[in-house]
Amino acid sequence: MNQTTVIATRTYPEPKAILEVLHPITWFPPMWAFTCGVVSSGAPILEQWWLLIAGIILAGPLMCATSQVVNDWYDRDVDAINEPDRPIPSGRIPGRWGFYLSLIWTAVSLALAYALGPWVFGLALIGMAIAWGYSAPPFRFKGNGWWGNLAAGISYEGLAWVTGAAVMIGGALPGWEILVLALLYSLGAHGIMTLNDFKAIEGDIQMGVRSLPVQLGVEKAAWWACGVMGLPQAVVVALLFSWDKPAHAIAVGVVLLIQVALMVRFLARPVERAVWFSGLGVTVYVTGMMISAFAVRGLMTAAG
Repeated sequence: MNQTTVIATRTYPEPKAILEVLHPITWFPPMWAFTCGVVSSGAPILEQWWLLIAGIILAGPLMCATSQVVNDWYDRDVDAINEPDRPIPSGRIPGRWGFYLSLIWTAVSLALAYALGPWVFGLALIGMAIAWGYSAPPFRFKGNGWWGNLAAGISYEGLAWVTGAAVMIGGALPGWEILVLALLYSLGAHGIMTLNDFKAIEGDIQMGVRSLPVQLGVEKAAWWACGVMGLPQAVVVALLFSWDKPAHAIAVGVVLLIQVALMVRFLARPVERAVWFSGLGVTVYVTGMMISAFAVRGLMTAAG
């Protein structure tokens, strides 16, 4: 019996294929944003370390992983043409198991979120709605760069950040300063998601995906990505100064200036340098997130 026959007659998914379809490499952004939320909450971390662990599991291996398997399930027909070796089209995850895994991971995610408090559960419901709406019809936000990138930014950065803070303060709604920072960095993430679209322009045109490079053209989309990444961070700098956190404001300002230097090089050749800028620029961007989280932590601690 050859490998093709084994795949054709498989009843249950390969364990390795399940891990592959959950895409662990994508878990870092929401886990980082969740940790920023934990830090910004002002709550003692070491005394509630189990909440930190539970929340990181919720943000990455559960919530983010759910969005990945949902995406692979609803992209299975396209993947069968472009990437037939992926777990679902190859048969390593047979039948409707891709859909079943989506439901299982959704249920487990919501169960853990419910145990962590009402606001955490409410945020998880919003996150799940975005995760399914991003890939599944009739909404399928990913088909349009404006909505898809916004949904991903809010889900990966904002909701994860607010959830991290809510977990540490007993499941309550965090302070407005935390909510504002989470929103600003979510908007900036729209630009980060746009960077990812430069490597798939030709494929997006063929498949009818209206990414921003397709809609706006390469040059305008590159300027948009840079602007939408930079402007929210400039607002963060101004807010930190207004909150009497000058050292943190200057640090975030330096982080922004580093990104501007990288942007100048990126804008000269956007298609060729998008992956390069995403790797370096995003690393610097998320560093600013943590600096801002520590600034707000000082505010929350002082208020408490």
